[in-house]
Amino acid sequence: MANPFLNDPIAQALGTWSTGINVYSVLFRIFLVVILASIIGCERSSKRHSAGLRTFIIVSMASAVSAMIDVCIISITEHGIAILSAASAVSVAMMSGNSILFSSRSQIKGITTSAGLWACGIIGLSAGGGLYTITLISFVALIMCISQLPLIEAILKDRSNHFEVHLELKNSYNLQDFVTTIRKLGLKIDDIESNPAYSNSGLSVYSVSMTISERDFKRYKKHKDIVEALRSLDYIHHIEEMS
Repeated sequence: MANPFLNDPIAQALGTWSTGINVYSVLFRIFLVVILASIIGCERSSKRHSAGLRTFIIVSMASAVSAMIDVCIISITEHGIAILSAASAVSVAMMSGNSILFSSRSQIKGITTSAGLWACGIIGLSAGGGLYTITLISFVALIMCISQLPLIEAILKDRSNHFEVHLELKNSYNLQDFVTTIRKLGLKIDDIESNPAYSNSGLSVYSVSMTISERDFKRYKKHKDIVEALRSLDYIHHIEEMS
């Protein structure tokens, strides 16, 4: 039976040993996924995310092993169902979902890490299956997304008419003063939600969604400038923009 991996440019450059399952190809594929997963894991660990270096390596390596076992089973039994690879993809997706958390400030944390962990598992399956070109292209795309796109996101976010702040007032009676000030600044309050996580702190804590409605105000002010101006108010204990 013809090997479908022979059309892979990198496999062609490496030689026929890299397209089948043998001691050398197994070692090479495991080595490859460990290196690629280490790079992604280091990037996540450097930003103190929940899933770090070891997690990315283990997930990627387990996915690669699943793919290699499936290749062996398919070659022996001559059926085309990659059972372990499918189970591995589902397991990684479930584990990735568990890394998504909600902070005390009603912020969702871990979505990027969760998606990166799932993508790293898929890359492991690709490497385990001997699809080296797909593996490397996908890896480059993934590492660019998680390391470079945050800069673009920050620029787009700061240009948005909508933003949300975490607000801590010294007293609940000051909420009306805050609303009045916001309206004077040319901002529109879309939603105010009380945060029960701070109920015993002695502070009145809210998540406030706002829209910049004045065109001139939007032209000259950034979100951080607005937050900094509000921080100077006496009745505000703390305020910061929510990511």
